[in-house]
Amino acid sequence: MDTLWAPWRMKYIDGINNDGSHSGCFLCAARDAKDDREALVFLRRPHAFAVLNRFPYNNGHTLIVPAAHKGDLADLPDDPMLALMTLTRDVLAVFRRVLRPDGFNVGFNVGRTAGAGLPEHLHLHIVPRWNGDTNFMPVLADTKVIPQALEDVYDRLTKALQDTP
Repeated sequence: MDTLWAPWRMKYIDGINNDGSHSGCFLCAARDAKDDREALVFLRRPHAFAVLNRFPYNNGHTLIVPAAHKGDLADLPDDPMLALMTLTRDVLAVFRRVLRPDGFNVGFNVGRTAGAGLPEHLHLHIVPRWNGDTNFMPVLADTKVIPQALEDVYDRLTKALQDTP
């Protein structure tokens, strides 16, 4: 049997309660963090922020999050709703320039049944995709290979954002 060593997953597993929910709101913790790099928040706006997913489906997997702790789109006033979409557009532009993916998966998982890991705090997923990023590993070994450390992605994105006029 092959072993894939992923000690960073334990932090996620330890945070899961018996009912499948998470202890506290990791998105509010990221919103309130004093150290953006540690929290992986690479872009902030008054009503929304962008944070790298600590447990990514693919390299660069990002969450676009309203600053307000709301679980449904219907609960967001117009300004935060527009801020989510504007930030999504801007992050896609940075990713096109810096990560150069061939496409994206972009969307919401609303409610636990729909796959929301934290249904209490709405967030939009951006998953960059590259031709060939699904290879034999997930198919034959049930293992996803993420080719770059989160901190490296964070550093590349924040550098690109600093260099943007």
